[in-house]
Order: sequence, then C-alpha cells, then structure tokens
Amino acid sequence: MITKIYTDNPNPREVRRVADLLQQGGIVVLPTDTLYAFACSMEFKRSVETIAQLKGFSLKKAKYSMLCGSLSMVSEYVRPMDKDTYALLRSCLPGPYTFIMDANNNVPRNYLNPNKTIGVRVPANPILQAVIEAVGCPLIGTSVRRVDEAVEKEYLTDPELIHETFGHRVDLVVDGGIGEDEPSTVVDCAGGDIEVVRRGRSTEAGEAMLMNL
Repeated sequence: MITKIYTDNPNPREVRRVADLLQQGGIVVLPTDTLYAFACSMEFKRSVETIAQLKGFSLKKAKYSMLCGSLSMVSEYVRPMDKDTYALLRSCLPGPYTFIMDANNNVPRNYLNPNKTIGVRVPANPILQAVIEAVGCPLIGTSVRRVDEAVEKEYLTDPELIHETFGHRVDLVVDGGIGEDEPSTVVDCAGGDIEVVRRGRSTEAGEAMLMNL
C-alpha cells in the first residue's frame, strides 16, 4: 500500500493514518531529508526485528537511528550534553546529520550499541516531523537499502520503486516525492569527543560548526 503526502503542508488526515499504523506496531517507509527509511515506533520490539529482516541483518548487528521531532525530544533520551556538543546539535538540527550519543535509561536496551550509545536524528522533513509529533515518541529508523545487495541510486530515492520491492512486506509506503541520494553525515559525540565518522549530506551551518571544533 502506498499513499501520497505532500511536503508542503502535509495532510493532517493522512499523517494521522500513518501515526495510527505506527502506534499499532506497523512498519512504514517514510521520507527523510536523506534516503527513504523503514520506520516503526520505538515501543514495538517485534517491529524492529522485522525491519532487521528487511535490511538483511541480525538484530544484534542492526544499526538504527532514533528519529526525533526536535532537539528537545533528543534530550529526553541522551545523557546531559556539554556546551560544545549542545551547540553543535543546535546548529545542525533539524538537518541531514546522525549524532552518536550516550543514551540514558529511557532508551530500551534493544536499540543500544554495545557501548550504550545510539544514533539520533532530527530530519528536516515536514512529513516525518508531523508523523513523529502525531505518534508522540521517537521512531526507530534505518535506510531502505539492504546490506547484502548493490542497488542503483534510483531505487533509494523513488518511492514507487521502493513500493514495488517492499510494499508486500511493510504496512505502508509514504510517497513524499523523489528523495535525496546521499545518506546523512554521521558525527560521533559519545564520551565527550566529537569526530566525523562518515561524510554524507550536510548543511552550510553544520559544516561551519564542525570545522571550528
């Protein structure tokens, strides 16, 4: 099943429909400000396990991001940040960045890396932000690309092609238009150190802030 939601002024009825599916344990493909992503509510471990199967990896080796609607929501799930880290996140978010952060006890163990960290994102996509707000808690997400296959960029960006491939295995694909063809820039902020571990999409303000660290 696929549904169209426009980035400009997302239809509240359609947003509510997506949120209801997620709150019932559904898996939805959603647009972000980078690649399209499999997403589910963080409250449903079984849904996260299904996403791991869709990606082609075991749950223990899964690398998820916690998709939040705001920096305020992020702060509810990570340990207190120092001034430099907070300033960095404030400059970059919302935006195409994933920050690896020290998680607090609000994050279920299933989603933590072995060193008790988690990737957090606040994508600058109005559809995704509206859905997160309607759900009322972060989503767990990961890009639609499987880890065991080489694919063309068109596959990663075109919701119709995503639906052809995964529509029978997810509850809904949200068509938010052609997506970006680059992943997020990943910045490791765990333990008080800041290090760019993957270059992807970025913003002028974010890059300026990273260069000054």
